[in-house]
Amino acid sequence: MLFYPEERIALFIDGANLYAAARSLGFDIDYKRLLELFGNRGRLIRAFYYTALIEDQEYSPLRPLVDWLDYNGYTMVTKPTKEFTDATGRRKIKGNMDIELAIDVMEMAQSLDHIVIFSGDGDFRRLVDAVQRKGLRVTVVSTTRSTPPMVADELRRQADIFVELQDLAPHIARAHTQQREPQYSDSTV
Repeated sequence: MLFYPEERIALFIDGANLYAAARSLGFDIDYKRLLELFGNRGRLIRAFYYTALIEDQEYSPLRPLVDWLDYNGYTMVTKPTKEFTDATGRRKIKGNMDIELAIDVMEMAQSLDHIVIFSGDGDFRRLVDAVQRKGLRVTVVSTTRSTPPMVADELRRQADIFVELQDLAPHIARAHTQQREPQYSDSTV
């Protein structure tokens, strides 16, 4: 990873996307270690974490993580999920945080030198292009080593730096969990 010590850095973490990528690679993220890793690379201004929450549940498995992150240096951006029934009659839950992440990147751009986006979502390619034209460097963290790859090729190409999530695992994986075998789709078995 190429960072300069004087750079003002902010992390923008698409929670669902990062969770799915780490899970597909067989490890869990230690968010304290993640913050320390990037805090040692430059002047870490802010670390945003984006997730949608199911509001009507009495207990959400995400709630302890959200609370821990909120008390330990992350700026939490949450919104309630939307529930709908698809054409086949199945109940679906939707909670896309792309617009919130994009707005925060654009609002913070003037105060930063380098943004790090933890997502492989190709919808962010245009956002990366826009902040690059403002003079910012952009690192995208995701994975090409899952099947299928979790980073869109157009996003990876647009980024100044692409960091393979699996290469960060020794630095950010939870210590108490053994690295599991990566999970692949049924089509590769």
